[in-house]
Amino acid sequence: MSASDTAADLVYVLNGPNLNLLGMREPEIYGHRTLDDIAAMVEDNAAGHGLRTEFRQTNHEGELVDWLHEAQALGAKAVLLNAAAYTHTSIALLDAIKAITVPVVEVHLSDPSTREEFRHLSYVGMAAAMTVQGHGADSYLIALDAVANGEL
Repeated sequence: MSASDTAADLVYVLNGPNLNLLGMREPEIYGHRTLDDIAAMVEDNAAGHGLRTEFRQTNHEGELVDWLHEAQALGAKAVLLNAAAYTHTSIALLDAIKAITVPVVEVHLSDPSTREEFRHLSYVGMAAAMTVQGHGADSYLIALDAVANGEL
């Protein structure tokens, strides 16, 4: 997609480290759906709202930062961000979210507040417009519905 394309109906869905292992990684916490399953669910839901998605995953913090900047440059409607472990460690992501005007929704499959204490701090949440957590794969759909309904 180039900067000349319209992005008013585009929602970035960005996923951080180890989420490429969904379906086999700790299914008792994260469920049995793969990231591809979630991508298909999100794409179908978005189409029902007249939205498009750009669904991505990386294990690299800087790439997430670059994608947040890209969402801003293209004028995306919103970003759904499951930063995974970077949620609790990345001041770079906090700064990137604060630096853009595109609303960011923090998304988590599990509820970090019920897990290990180090997961209770969310740098992403300090700047996100809202947080959706603890609903498994449906967390993405709840977040997308909020974007589509103008709740940000």
